[in-house]
Amino acid sequence: MHKPAKGNDCRCSFVWWNMSHYQEDDAEYMADEYDMEDVDDMDEEFRGRDISGSGSDVDEYDYSNNKISDTSAAQARRGKDIQGIPWDRLSITREKYRQTRLEQYKNYENIPHSGEGSEKLRNLEWATSKHDVYLMSHFSVMHWSSLTHRKREILNVSGHVAPSEKHPGSLMGGFTQTQVSTLAVKDKLLVAGGFLGELICKHLDRPGISFCSRTTYDDNSITNAVEIYVTPRFFDLEKYQLAKHFHFLWPVNHTSLSPDGKFLIIVGDNPDVMLVNSDTGKTVMPLRGHLDFSFASAWHPDGVTFATGNQDKTCRIWDIRNLARSIAVLKGNLGAIWSIRYTSDGKYMAMAEPADFVHVYDVKSGYENEQEIDFFGEISGLSFSPDTESLFIGVWDRTYGSLLEYGRQEELLIPSLM
Repeated sequence: MHKPAKGNDCRCSFVWWNMSHYQEDDAEYMADEYDMEDVDDMDEEFRGRDISGSGSDVDEYDYSNNKISDTSAAQARRGKDIQGIPWDRLSITREKYRQTRLEQYKNYENIPHSGEGSEKLRNLEWATSKHDVYLMSHFSVMHWSSLTHRKREILNVSGHVAPSEKHPGSLMGGFTQTQVSTLAVKDKLLVAGGFLGELICKHLDRPGISFCSRTTYDDNSITNAVEIYVTPRFFDLEKYQLAKHFHFLWPVNHTSLSPDGKFLIIVGDNPDVMLVNSDTGKTVMPLRGHLDFSFASAWHPDGVTFATGNQDKTCRIWDIRNLARSIAVLKGNLGAIWSIRYTSDGKYMAMAEPADFVHVYDVKSGYENEQEIDFFGEISGLSFSPDTESLFIGVWDRTYGSLLEYGRQEELLIPSLM
């Protein structure tokens, strides 16, 4: 097997382009909902050092405002840390801290010993082009431009939001202080789901909110995932009407529609992956192999293969022509596989762990060639641009929260033997 390259190693197909934007104190938004103790040590380590006399450039770090400057591709190639972490001024090396994280990070498990463990951030970042990214920042959905390096607020849910348009079934009373759990943006439409089952729809070319609803009124409900498709399948966003509703015996955490619209992958609080007929909701076949609950799925654009991510620290690749067993098992380092994305041309697949690691695979190599992107912080989402030229990764951290941008340099793919 080819050795996976690390970080910004140019032997792989996605290499450093630039670091676009730091989210400053945005991680406070999630602090109550998620256990952030795993990243506190880095924050305290940095704050515990006296950097005032270290010769640091004021432009690089504004301590009073907790703001770090962007890191460019050129700076990264010259050795600057991709997140701007000043390792030379800390009492711990990057290598030692990485080893500590690998040893102490607690992977959550529902089925003991499945992966050696709170729900994490998954899909709160979306790229609509290689220059336009939408992401959560505190209680706001922000638009970030990699051309201007400027951000602007698109939707603020910190207070009361209510629809400005009238549609049947819309909750005209709206919601108050919605904690966004998932996000999707496509064709000038933004859809946000909440931790209490909220669903908020906003057209980017119209003022106000278009529609508010709830996916469920059940106790402990949550909108786990939303996806926007051109052809209405389950919720018609032109009429704002529910088209189909399938019920399962366990909570559904993620679902993906096949490119031809015939099948659904259903994953949730069950080790089995369900392949379902999208018209009838009937199970075509349960797929066995995972050891715990699953939270991610994605179809390859060819409609023949698909991927599922699980708390057992693996992503499995399946072939619809032979579902008896998965055709590949890809392993993470720290924890569950929470998010999976394919490029629109099907050449690459990216999978994200809860924190610190994103893995990019060359599909044509049979998932043998890999680039491992290594950083520090909880992962809030990842997204390829539609033209496949850029990969964006959202990172939540009290000090080093950031949006990482990678550019595609396919011709630099040089395998290295183990």
